[in-house]
Amino acid sequence: MSGWLAAVAARIGGRSRQGIALPAGARVERDVAYGSDPAQRLDVYLPPRPSVFPLTVIVGGGAWSVGDKAAPATIGAKVAHWLPLGRTVASVGYRRLPEADPLEQSRDVARALSLLQRRLVEQGHSPRDAVLVGHSSGAHLVALLAADPASAAIDGVEPWLASVLIDSAALDVVELMRGPHLPLHDRAFGSSETVWRQASPLHRLRGRPAPILLVHSSRRPLAGEHARAFAAAVVATGGRAEVLPLDLSHAELNAGLGREPGYTARVDAFLGTLAASDQERASVSST
Repeated sequence: MSGWLAAVAARIGGRSRQGIALPAGARVERDVAYGSDPAQRLDVYLPPRPSVFPLTVIVGGGAWSVGDKAAPATIGAKVAHWLPLGRTVASVGYRRLPEADPLEQSRDVARALSLLQRRLVEQGHSPRDAVLVGHSSGAHLVALLAADPASAAIDGVEPWLASVLIDSAALDVVELMRGPHLPLHDRAFGSSETVWRQASPLHRLRGRPAPILLVHSSRRPLAGEHARAFAAAVVATGGRAEVLPLDLSHAELNAGLGREPGYTARVDAFLGTLAASDQERASVSST
């Protein structure tokens, strides 16, 4: 593993599944297949008594190249926080570079979400009862789906409730690649501007997406610029987008959701307003 990939792996919490303690009565379904490739697997963490929706779907990062759906920094605090509240949490594994480029990785996430939505329907819930939460390169993949849900529908995805994008600096891939950037971005996006546009959530934005919360580290100016620009573009479509800057590092934003009280409360508040609004719309449509 190269030096920068090793650094990324350390920042996202490594590959170890040690240190993830489930609340009493909770259980996990590991390696649920949504495709034929061994990487196309997801884990579903089930609380003792599922009672709170939406389902929270975690898409971890790792520079599009490394990462583990069960890494403690990716899932540990989130499971510890949401399962006792009665909320089910899923964590998506997907193919990485060089096997799959970011566009194909986003399709893996779509395929995983489609499977989870079918399970929701089988359990008597709406396929809308899901929120996508992505960090770093995982946030980029979620943003691609949120920006162009018609493309996600090709893989069977139905509209979902909302998306939470955590500290992605790749929301405008064209601007990113035209300026100073890291070798990992060359590895992910190459040298073709046509590819940059295809992989750029800002340039893929079509119609009005489901509501989006964009969390970014105030220590990472580029991530903040991208978050504000993407939020403005979403608002221009008539959609809802909120930007939440926090004085936490890139890695702390990943591991701290579920652990950092103020940060976690802000995300929970966003989810709470969405669930309430969705229930109100359902009530009106049924009268």
